[in-house]
Amino acid sequence: MDLQLIEQQVKEAIAELCELAELTPGKLLVVGCSTSEVLGKQIGKAGSQEVAAALYRGILAMQEKFGFALAFQCCEHLNRALVVEADTMEKYDLEQVSVVPVPKAGGSMAAHAYAQMTSPVVVEHIRAHAGLDIGGTLIGMHLRHVAVPLRLKQKWIGEAHVTAARTRPKLIGGVRAVYEIESTIDQAGNCS
Repeated sequence: MDLQLIEQQVKEAIAELCELAELTPGKLLVVGCSTSEVLGKQIGKAGSQEVAAALYRGILAMQEKFGFALAFQCCEHLNRALVVEADTMEKYDLEQVSVVPVPKAGGSMAAHAYAQMTSPVVVEHIRAHAGLDIGGTLIGMHLRHVAVPLRLKQKWIGEAHVTAARTRPKLIGGVRAVYEIESTIDQAGNCS
């Protein structure tokens, strides 16, 4: 497996996601990743710290460039909890749980992120502004309402299929609801 190629592929995917999702400083990106799938193996069966390290380098480079906050989703054995920096936990008012992810319980990507972060903590729930799912790890539970699927040019990282999403505010109201500022309201309260 070409680790430099994997690093480049994740950079390209995140750069496009940042553009499409308007992922700016202060926004939160959740990353779910199966290093097994990146290697072309069944999810949860062939985790790789080397692949996790290459992915992490690429993801971190994009975080430094775009300024978003990061959350790495753990595997099902930790109920898909998330690894974040302690300052991210504080900023988003998240609740810490007591666990340390390891490759066999948390997954290689989350375990690697935990080992590399300055002040890592694990939280149970977040509501991210955007997400990148590498290998079908099902990150939707950690996205804000309403999730909008994105079709990225970078559809694969290694052998793993890539899915991305952004979120938008809910559209509420009925037939009289106005969603664009361009609308005007006359003296009778009617929209035009």
